Amino acid sequence: MHTLGPAASPHTLRRKTYNVIFGQEPGWGRRFDAILIVMIVLSVSAVMLDSVESLRVSYGAELHAIEWAFTVLFTLEYLVRIWCVRRVRTYTLSFFGIIDLLSILPTYLSALLPGGQFLAVIRILRVMRVFRVFKLVRFLGEASVLSTALRNSRYKIAVFLITVVCVVIVVGSLMYLIEGADAGFTSIPRGVYWAVVTLTTVGYGDITPLTPVGQSLAAFVMILGYGIIAVPTGIVTAELAQLPGGGSYPASSCPGCEYIESDPEARFCRFCAARLSSNA
Repeated sequence: MHTLGPAASPHTLRRKTYNVIFGQEPGWGRRFDAILIVMIVLSVSAVMLDSVESLRVSYGAELHAIEWAFTVLFTLEYLVRIWCVRRVRTYTLSFFGIIDLLSILPTYLSALLPGGQFLAVIRILRVMRVFRVFKLVRFLGEASVLSTALRNSRYKIAVFLITVVCVVIVVGSLMYLIEGADAGFTSIPRGVYWAVVTLTTVGYGDITPLTPVGQSLAAFVMILGYGIIAVPTGIVTAELAQLPGGGSYPASSCPGCEYIESDPEARFCRFCAARLSSNA
């Protein structure tokens, strides 16, 4: 493995541990990831149940103990991951490395910030390893294409969003002048809030226009909202149509930093230079 270096013997404890934790082949590596995913789901479930007041009153101590137990286990696992890789910086700064760290910090921060343990639900992102465990990484090629399309259309979407912001500010200001405080439009920001809710077709109904002019403007904004919703979809779709491959090519996963490479011609990871393993 490139992350251990050529001097590492395949029979050393460090190498065997690496093969179990980062390995993709059937055996203990697959079992380890499957067990890890089950533990992640159980720990997130405990955090979610702890947010229910009735359960927290009855079983708060037990749920708190369960959360700490899982956090200690995940901390040990994180330290072992650091120990068995050669390029520690590559792993710790990778996507999964950052998620692994963020998944254990909230529980420790809860000692200083009450309620901080609820942020531990971020560890559910670690379940994304299921793509690697069950050999589904090939489907991430499509995700990479979508990501590329979004990145290529970011300037068009930015112009679109700026236009929308200008529209809601103008409409919110008009509603403030037309309806006034009696209808709930107590300020321009309040009117802008109403414009956003109406333009996105959410329609909470907490503020409603009362005058015929205000209702006519509201009807115009509602109709405009349906047209606006389709704009970013069309922008991204146009970019997708211009991309070669359409996501049909297989993705490869880096055994070192777990980066998903969608370039079919890539043979080595662009971040840690490890040889990529094809999952086609």
